Amino acid sequence: MSEPTESTGPTLLIPDTLTFEEAIVFTRSLLAQMEQNNLSEVETEAALASLVSRENGARGFFVTYLTDDRPFADQPSDAIVRALQSSPEIVAELLVKNLAMSAAMAITHRRNQNEDMAQGSDRVQRRTAHLIQRVQLPEVSQKAQMLYNSAKTGAGEYQGFLDRWGYDVEQRQAIQEVIHLKLA
Repeated sequence: MSEPTESTGPTLLIPDTLTFEEAIVFTRSLLAQMEQNNLSEVETEAALASLVSRENGARGFFVTYLTDDRPFADQPSDAIVRALQSSPEIVAELLVKNLAMSAAMAITHRRNQNEDMAQGSDRVQRRTAHLIQRVQLPEVSQKAQMLYNSAKTGAGEYQGFLDRWGYDVEQRQAIQEVIHLKLA
């Protein structure tokens, strides 16, 4: 499939079937257009709402947006917030997982004496926490509590997620702490 392009109309064209990789490419294009003020708030919201309505689209958006070097990613616009609110189940799941993963990866990077990468994980954690505060989705609190319980007890809904990533005791404690601090 070719890179998503701007349609002849006012909105961006997002294919019905979207791979994770295509979502990354689309998000990069969307962020570039936002930076250049080529999109209205309505166009931004519509394109992003369509993107995050699909799991691959939402995953591609978050991995790109949360790691982007542009400072505007630190202050999500109202259009971004509204678009994220349009798919609460998908968005809440990914926000909670991104918060946990960034906390755990900061530890890994510091263990490997890679402070630049650790600071990148710290930035993803801050951005994710800010998005969580802005979107105010009840689903985030529910999923965060389940993840907290799994990290604490070694059982439950998110145990497979924690095991799949191989998080150790220190990383699981960091996940508990970030959930408690950022979502309390």
